[in-house]
Amino acid sequence: MKTIFDKVSYSCSKIVTESYSTSFALATKMLDSSIRGDIYNIYGFVRFADEIVDTFHDYEKHALFDNFENSLKDALESKISLNPILNSFQHTYHKYKIPYHLVASFMKSMRMDLTKSAYLSDEEYRAYIYGSADVVGLMCLRVFVKGDEQKYEQLKDSAMALGSAFQKVNFLRDLKEDFEDLNRTYFPNTDLNELDEASKNQIVQDIKVDFRKGYEGILQLPQEAKFGVYTAYKYYFKLLTKLQKTPSLEIKNTRIRVPNYQKIGLLAKSYVNYKLHLV
Repeated sequence: MKTIFDKVSYSCSKIVTESYSTSFALATKMLDSSIRGDIYNIYGFVRFADEIVDTFHDYEKHALFDNFENSLKDALESKISLNPILNSFQHTYHKYKIPYHLVASFMKSMRMDLTKSAYLSDEEYRAYIYGSADVVGLMCLRVFVKGDEQKYEQLKDSAMALGSAFQKVNFLRDLKEDFEDLNRTYFPNTDLNELDEASKNQIVQDIKVDFRKGYEGILQLPQEAKFGVYTAYKYYFKLLTKLQKTPSLEIKNTRIRVPNYQKIGLLAKSYVNYKLHLV
């Protein structure tokens, strides 16, 4: 029975989430059980695409990505795939009527990482952010509002802003790895060889604008989603605060993290705020 295969597929997406991102997995656990599995399914899909372009250096990345993209299209059309990650994603895709243009935009940005190493203009930067992060926020929003089109349209901008904030924090945190290992630089008009406090603070302030807009949307989310998204928001904002306090030279030379004990503390504070209806 396909039911067994689907169950195995969903389990694979959950394992991918828990294996690759303890922070995202923790936040996802705070979602209501009715939507939790679908967020695992989305994460598994975007993580696999990202892994192809970011880590499979000893293999033919273009061929792997082409095969993954063709398998994705087949999965969405046939509503089944022997790739368990794509099988679970197609389920969520059809269940919540995720627009195909969101998926296409994501894959376009991931493909750009195969060849493009620098985003020199604001237009290029915004286009990449939209495809790599904003649309992921919109896919998740489709799940959070459970098909409520009016609510989806109402919260689209804030979901995109939160996706942008999370991605930009990742960029700032991963400066060393992206620049030295992948020869990539995402922030336009910024010389990472000469990154100073003024440039870093300009980036931080831009991210804070996205966070403020994203937070406004969190307040309007359905109860099933609010606590989980708020938990992720608190974690990423804490990481941004640490990055802001870290000298620019240190950011270029090491990867800044939030220790596990601080993550647990953030979770506890988030839960108290949620229960007291402060969010």
